[in-house]
Amino acid sequence: MPAAQALTALAARTTPPAPAPHGFLSPGGVEIVFVLVGLATLGAALVSVTTKQLVHAALWLVVALGGVAVEYLLLTAEFIAWVQVLIYVGSVVVLLLFGLMLTRAPIGRSPDSDSGNRPVALAVALAAAAALVWVVVDAFRTTWIDLDGPAQGSTKVTGEFLFRHWVLPFEALSVLLLAALVGAIVLSRKKAPEDTD
Repeated sequence: MPAAQALTALAARTTPPAPAPHGFLSPGGVEIVFVLVGLATLGAALVSVTTKQLVHAALWLVVALGGVAVEYLLLTAEFIAWVQVLIYVGSVVVLLLFGLMLTRAPIGRSPDSDSGNRPVALAVALAAAAALVWVVVDAFRTTWIDLDGPAQGSTKVTGEFLFRHWVLPFEALSVLLLAALVGAIVLSRKKAPEDTD
């Protein structure tokens, strides 16, 4: 018995103390980078909707969408991050710039681009943000992530989830983009001169 007690005491002295668990409000490096990238993305989005130069607005939109892609990478959702880069940063912004060029939008400052509806736009934006936060909080209030299962951001899991539950919104988005492109082409066509007799 004394030998067993001596071994137990020796093991207790040589065992390193367990690291203190991170609390809910004790951020690590990833959380700090996540917040900083989120603030930069928010700033780029605000500049995108407040600038009076349409081309600069589109370029700031690239920065904002790229920031969202970085946020997805920090959340270990690599598939969604690359979809964000390929579809939104690549396709949607190119389509937007293409539409601006087709409609012969002014390249420089456009003081007439402000319609004077800023209070209404701000109210609509705040209402949409509140509705979005409420829907997300209500949807994920009782949802827990299974950390022992397959990685939630992996291509297999994300692909199965997207093409099982979100096929219709993706198709609706493609129709919306097609309608925007057709509208830009229609607006860019010159009216035929009227026949004079």
